[in-house]
Amino acid sequence: MQKWVKTLLIVLWSLFVLGVLGAALLFHAIASGWIGYMPPITDLQNPIDKYASRLISEDNVVLGSYALKDNNRVYVSYEELSPELVQALVATEDKRYANHSGIDVNGVMRAFVKTVILRQKGSGGGSTITQQLAKQLYSPQAANIWERALQKPIEWVIAVELERYYTKEEIITFYLNKFDFLYQAVGIESAAQTYFNTTPAELRVEEAATLVGMCKNPSLYNPKRFPERSQKRRNTVLMLMEQQGYISRAERDSLWQLPVELDFRRQSHQAGLAPYLRAHVSKMMMAKEPIRKNYRGWQKDQYVRDSTEWVDNPLYGWCNKNLKANGKPYNIYTDGLKIYTGVNSKMQEHAEAAMLEHLAGWAQPTFDKEKAGRSYAPFSRLISEEERKALVQRSIEQSDRYRQLRQGGMSEREVLATFDEPTEMEVFVYSKEGDRYITAMKDTIMTPRDSILYHKKFLRSGFMAMDNLTGVVRAYVGGVDYGTFQYDMASQGRRQVGSVMKPFLYAMAMNEGFTPCDEMLNVQPHIRDENGRIWSPRNPGNKRVGEMVTVNWGLQNSSNWVTAWLMSQMSPYTFVDLLHSFGVTGTLDPVVSISLGTPDISVEEMVTGFSTFANAGIRAEPIYVTRIEDQYGNVVAEFVPHLYEVLSEEGTYKTLHMLRNVMNGGTGSRVRFRYNIQADMGGKTGTSQNQSDSWFMCFTPRISTGCWVGGEDRSIHFDTMANGQGAAAALPISALFFKKVFGDEELKERAEVLGINPALKFEVPEQYADPCKSEGRKVFADIQQEEGIDPLFE
Repeated sequence: MQKWVKTLLIVLWSLFVLGVLGAALLFHAIASGWIGYMPPITDLQNPIDKYASRLISEDNVVLGSYALKDNNRVYVSYEELSPELVQALVATEDKRYANHSGIDVNGVMRAFVKTVILRQKGSGGGSTITQQLAKQLYSPQAANIWERALQKPIEWVIAVELERYYTKEEIITFYLNKFDFLYQAVGIESAAQTYFNTTPAELRVEEAATLVGMCKNPSLYNPKRFPERSQKRRNTVLMLMEQQGYISRAERDSLWQLPVELDFRRQSHQAGLAPYLRAHVSKMMMAKEPIRKNYRGWQKDQYVRDSTEWVDNPLYGWCNKNLKANGKPYNIYTDGLKIYTGVNSKMQEHAEAAMLEHLAGWAQPTFDKEKAGRSYAPFSRLISEEERKALVQRSIEQSDRYRQLRQGGMSEREVLATFDEPTEMEVFVYSKEGDRYITAMKDTIMTPRDSILYHKKFLRSGFMAMDNLTGVVRAYVGGVDYGTFQYDMASQGRRQVGSVMKPFLYAMAMNEGFTPCDEMLNVQPHIRDENGRIWSPRNPGNKRVGEMVTVNWGLQNSSNWVTAWLMSQMSPYTFVDLLHSFGVTGTLDPVVSISLGTPDISVEEMVTGFSTFANAGIRAEPIYVTRIEDQYGNVVAEFVPHLYEVLSEEGTYKTLHMLRNVMNGGTGSRVRFRYNIQADMGGKTGTSQNQSDSWFMCFTPRISTGCWVGGEDRSIHFDTMANGQGAAAALPISALFFKKVFGDEELKERAEVLGINPALKFEVPEQYADPCKSEGRKVFADIQQEEGIDPLFE
């Protein structure tokens, strides 16, 4: 062998050995973190930890998700992926996936020869699925040429490490859970929902191929924007699946002919079923321990409520009261929790439809007609022009537009001037699709000031349905459109309750030995309070004035005079204590007028209070969540009923007797003759002063409901009692809800479980069957003065 040949071989072998050693040293340096970026071992062991949590109904319908902005990722396991999806991914991205340990040497060499030596563009890369996952998870943005040069070796090292820690199935699961399919659809679960309204397990072959085709470049092969380009890419995926033997040639040819058909539903945290419930649950679970300095002076009652909830309600602040295995608190926006609620999706649909049908179909058109041509619209004629201007000014100052412009440095005068400039905007409207009412947004041009007045005209509402026995909430509607009116009128809003307060007082009287058959003279009472002032309540209507009437008649007809007389027989202080037992929170003034419903109370609190009458004197606290699972399916929390004894059985059944009569011939009888609902029910209508608030409470043996209807401000209300009373403005929502629920064929199969069987009857023990039997009938006519039995009467 010639000397120069021998020398050349030595040089070449030396260079090869040095190259191998150099490469080994480079990879060792990368793996050790000396060069470039290498994630900590703990990160490799937990590569994805930011998943959207889901709120799931009791009938396993996903009501919505909680996610960080632009990240709607939902965790799915390998078992929840369709085989065709996995096959499409492997055939397209990494056909030798099962045979390598993170790096496909054949693929790397092929890419090197075609790209570097032959200079072929679009010849494809050599990245394996594991390498692509490594790049998604851990590759930071390269700041210079050196960092860009190191990116590929770093990905190789991380890929090998991932293969050490995880099975092939787990790596595919991570990859599909991580990939961003656009439109906030991060992960395959959100992608399947967004593009095809299905789940990963139920994706058809052509649908799986479409989504896998996006993995090369989601923007370029976006099926929403570029359906033809997406179809070509999908067909390429199908061809590769046929080449790998996953589908036959006949199947490929058949699927090639299909167009890309989407059932596109952009993921939104405000759209979908039960948006107010989702927001309410999020607010409760993520609450922090209340600190007094974080509350303003006028928020004292709210601080007390929140502090009580923190101690007594396991769901309130759950995320911050419970820690994960790593010692950090839970977060519903990143921890992929499955939050199961007792809400039934069909009952929720009916509740939302009932509210929309009544408000859009009768209440709002009637309100608009009543206010048409009125200079004071949408406000009441009872307030002055200065008061109307003050209300609008307050709304301006509370608006996002005002705060943002002020924070941007504009003076108050400059900001207010912009509120009088015509601006392009979207405004809320009611619309119809066939015979179904819907909400929508309409493009228009108006001044921001006019838009505030425009939106103030829309009546608001809150509704809730709860199981009397357990407290499990079955339906929850905080308003007619969460996107426009985000203030929750089911639990957050508190309004004057009017006559729906009366059953609590009558129950107190029954507990103290009165009976529904006790009689009194129906005249206006003049009651002296503890400060010596005379209170003489007025009575709507003039039924049976000067006649003897029963206590039952008083509640059945919502008589203020009978109610005031009963209040005079008892202590306002004792009544306030009882109201707290019924679940009413906050400061309550112990004055005689409280009996007519002067306090502000939420729909939620009224519903829990009324559950007492259907449950033998036992009140059920609302349960919004029944259990919570982590992203791996482990149950991390379960919630059980919280029940409180409020009334004696005897007092309860006597009150129940009267509340059933309210529905059978009293102020709640519209449910019978107008909506033809004959189920055994109790209930009460309520109307506050000037018709500012309309209420209807209604319950069956198993389900209690509450409904409020009114304006954003108390001065926005119907001008006439005929339209603004609870029986006209609020009752129809509850009636429509029960009518829809009772008539739903799907729900009939589970009527007993859900407590919505219209044949259910209140079970009254034999000893309480006659509500007047225990004490006999008492007549309060002349003895008031003769025996001084009523010292508060003048």
